[in-house]
Amino acid sequence: MLAKVLSCGVVGLDGVPITVEVDFSPHAGKPEFTIVGLPGSAVKESRERVRSAIKNSGLQFPLKRYTVNLAPADIPKDGPAYDLSVAIGVLAATDQAPLDALGDAMFMGELSLDGQLRHIKGVISCTYAAQQQGLSTVFVPEIDAAEAALIPDIDVIPVRTLGDLIEHLYGLRIIPAYRRDGQAARPDEGALLQGLIDFAEIKGQEHVKRALEVAAAGAHNVLMSGPPGSGKTLMARALPGILPAMTLDEALEVTRIYSVADLLPGDSPLLRARPFRAPHHTISQAGLVGGGRIPRPGEVTLANGGVLFLDEFGEFGRAALEVMRQPMEDKRVTISRANGTLTFPANFMLVAAMNPCPCGYYGDPTHECSCSPGLIRRYQQSISGPLLDRIDIHVEVPRVDYDKLTGTATAESSGAIRARVETARERQRRRFAGHPALRANADMGPGDIRQYCHLTPEAESLIKVTLRQMQLSARAYHRVLKLGLTIADLAMSEKVDVVHLAEAIQYRPRRMAL
Repeated sequence: MLAKVLSCGVVGLDGVPITVEVDFSPHAGKPEFTIVGLPGSAVKESRERVRSAIKNSGLQFPLKRYTVNLAPADIPKDGPAYDLSVAIGVLAATDQAPLDALGDAMFMGELSLDGQLRHIKGVISCTYAAQQQGLSTVFVPEIDAAEAALIPDIDVIPVRTLGDLIEHLYGLRIIPAYRRDGQAARPDEGALLQGLIDFAEIKGQEHVKRALEVAAAGAHNVLMSGPPGSGKTLMARALPGILPAMTLDEALEVTRIYSVADLLPGDSPLLRARPFRAPHHTISQAGLVGGGRIPRPGEVTLANGGVLFLDEFGEFGRAALEVMRQPMEDKRVTISRANGTLTFPANFMLVAAMNPCPCGYYGDPTHECSCSPGLIRRYQQSISGPLLDRIDIHVEVPRVDYDKLTGTATAESSGAIRARVETARERQRRRFAGHPALRANADMGPGDIRQYCHLTPEAESLIKVTLRQMQLSARAYHRVLKLGLTIADLAMSEKVDVVHLAEAIQYRPRRMAL
């Protein structure tokens, strides 16, 4: 007897419907359980999990011949998420599950040997694929039901054990669909900011805080350079406190990435805080941009919609940093392997911090530098020019004076800065209302800049002079204009005036004379 059950695999970040076909041959001589259709190791091992789960659920597993085909056969299948669909197919093929209840539903889940369902990754992508296929129901492990329920207009059935599911299919004991309460879609501002460093606690460095405010308002890249202990890392880790809240679409996109990477926290199905990733400088190229035999998201994708913080920027391997150039420009990363090409989103804010030299004290007025000129030059040149050209804001972070460090005056709070950033981002949302790919000023291309970035006559004169004197590249020219537009948004100005453009220009890098 032949049974067909619909399941789902994950390719990149997308769910791909997979039809599980189970053929039961009761009259074959030799008992055998064969799985075909490019199964990976975890899929092949499902034979033992399925057999034990069926027996330990009080059901029958006749020792006959089974052939399981995972169609389409040209897509590699990996992971244990096919266990449940294979088990239901076996039970339907042996007349232990109703075939008529399987046609309009998708089954996903890993089986334990006693028949309980375990967590799987990529549930939200698979549920979305089921919705796009026009299916009415998905059966998922009970622990993953809240995540699956983020996709609207489809019934999510939380399954605890295989035995419970069979009783449900026969109508003996119905499992109620997961009830959406809508709370996950409404972010709790207090919870988002809890545990973050407040800018009010950071003494001095007002010009650096201003640079970070501009960066947050337009999603611009930042490089902070200064001696050890000047507060670079502290301010970078305070940056999430002034970032605007994610829209629901952004939150769903980030949640989908973390679901596929199996990094979702167990207490919250929907990620509402913007990602903040801070990998160590020993990270590999594959860890940074993604890779592997079956490509997985890297740090640039995990930071999508948020911040990628690279501390000790000069200590990262040059090859690892150079692979970031294309994702920083295109807002996505493409990984090619022998069995296919996958594209992951990579729309992140790069925030980097580095010392001016190996000892960290070059240019410090109170601490003598012990590095030779050649060593300083090599250290500063470890970051390539094309990569530096893609960073909008370059800001020097000097040592904090004793008087400011021990003073009792409090600085402006993160909440006050965040309010200005939210206002600027709201202006940008209205500006780009007809362009869903544009979420902030940093996302604009040359054509968008010509359309939206309007300069006053004085600002046009300034940018012409600057272009000749600073010998800006075309990329640097466009980045100055985007930065000027963000500063104008913070000032609630309809046009980019000369004062806005002057501030944007002073954020361009300056090579220190040796």
